[in-house]
Amino acid sequence: MDILTQPLTNIKVGINNCLSTKEPWQIVTLTTTTVLFVVWLHEFVNQDESIVQRAKKTVFRLAKLIPSIRKKIDKELKDVAESFEKDTIEKTKHLTYITSLPPDRLPADDILQLVRQNLKLGDYDWKGGLVSGAVYYYNTDLIKLVTDVYGLTSYTNPLHPDLFPGLCKMESEVVRMAANLFHGDENACGTMTSGGTESILMACKAYRDYAREIRGVRRPEIVIPATAHSAFDKAAQYFQLRVRSIPIDPHTTKVDVKAMKRAINSNTVMLVGSAPNFPYGTIDDIEEISELGLKYNIPVHVDSCLGGFLTAFMEDAGYPVPICDFRLPGVTSISADTHKYGFTPKGSSIILYNNTKYRHHQYTVTTDWPGGVYGSPTVSGSRAGGNIAVCWAAMLSFAKEGYVQATRDIIHTTKYIEKGLRRMKGVFIFGQPATSVIALGSNDFDIYRLGTALNKFGWNLNVLQFPSGIHICVTHVHTQQGVADKFLNDVQASLTEILKEPHIPVEGKMAIYGVAQSLPDRSIVTDFTRLFLDSMYYTPKNL
Repeated sequence: MDILTQPLTNIKVGINNCLSTKEPWQIVTLTTTTVLFVVWLHEFVNQDESIVQRAKKTVFRLAKLIPSIRKKIDKELKDVAESFEKDTIEKTKHLTYITSLPPDRLPADDILQLVRQNLKLGDYDWKGGLVSGAVYYYNTDLIKLVTDVYGLTSYTNPLHPDLFPGLCKMESEVVRMAANLFHGDENACGTMTSGGTESILMACKAYRDYAREIRGVRRPEIVIPATAHSAFDKAAQYFQLRVRSIPIDPHTTKVDVKAMKRAINSNTVMLVGSAPNFPYGTIDDIEEISELGLKYNIPVHVDSCLGGFLTAFMEDAGYPVPICDFRLPGVTSISADTHKYGFTPKGSSIILYNNTKYRHHQYTVTTDWPGGVYGSPTVSGSRAGGNIAVCWAAMLSFAKEGYVQATRDIIHTTKYIEKGLRRMKGVFIFGQPATSVIALGSNDFDIYRLGTALNKFGWNLNVLQFPSGIHICVTHVHTQQGVADKFLNDVQASLTEILKEPHIPVEGKMAIYGVAQSLPDRSIVTDFTRLFLDSMYYTPKNL
């Protein structure tokens, strides 16, 4: 016992000796100052951003105070803003902007004509399959069906279940059908949302609130792959979550599960895996992440927003994938977009849980509002009943047989394109594509040059960074006769020209991505992005 108490006694004696000459007020002041310093240090060290990140931001912020640097940055931002605005003006120069309500009603035919004019502004043939992702299915019979259904339900709102109980029934049926697809048991539940981002937001809110109530967590953290969708960062900004971003294996492009394990602590409220991830289309080791969740009693969310309505049917289509749904006992929630490979009109997604205890923490309830007790299942109060109805109708129209066949066609086309790309010199494929996304990089030239070259052939692909890359997200539109061959031929033709002079730098719009990627001050990239978003809301100032 003396072995344990002697060091404590020595410390006590040492402190008493050090303070023996101090007056009581000095001891109180010193103690208070020390406590306050320790609290400040704890707060400083445990902020969301690392000390290094904050130091870099401080340096860049101070640098911007130097007049010459500030002037140069302002000029560059002004030039970028003018460039974005110029692009918008060029696209719309033949049209008139409507910035005030017309004094008299416009005839229906005139309104429809204006709609058609606006829809012709795009530069790319998305119906012909020259666009990555974006439009996942196009069929005139389906369009007629969902148009008729939306016409019947366009003014309905499930916020008023006493008025529109049928819409609530439709939503519950959509959720139940999806839960069954992902092998949920009788306790599986969920809600529809407006899209994948809202589904992810809802999962993050649910787990934050659950951990706060059940475990008393006051500084919630989520552990996500570096490739996880940006919606998780948006959720972190909305809900004051700390994001621990885990690096991926550069060869497999899957999250490093061992690093994920090291990031877990008492504040962790959620582990995330992607099935598949957006940049590379690879599936994280969901089974291992599930085991981590079970071991540490932490909810595991599988983000299947992009490919959930492929993975659910791939086994039946003859292309099995690793299990990434509720069959894994650690998986507690899944997000899946019906408006992607579910082929429903834009504006619908599903968030599923394995237990109502999590869904209850997704809800927002206020009990003391003078307007009455208010409860809302998702972000929105009022929701478009028409979106629920057309989602429901599209799912019934496809049925399992239709989804299996569509999945078979899409995966077959993806693998056909992948096989062709792997034979080409000068490019490589990131990881092993698991569903419908194929990401390309190059060790021989700036891969953004390939993106620029394909633009000239009419293609619109997605741009990746850290490292540089481009990807094509194969949809049902790409399964049309000749589309895959055109893509491969255009890639090969582009590579033939590029490899003649591989060291030429990228030019045009793609150069902006290269510059943005190289800027150490990411706040400038943020400014660029804000200016681009501003340009989407352009109207002439002289109207």
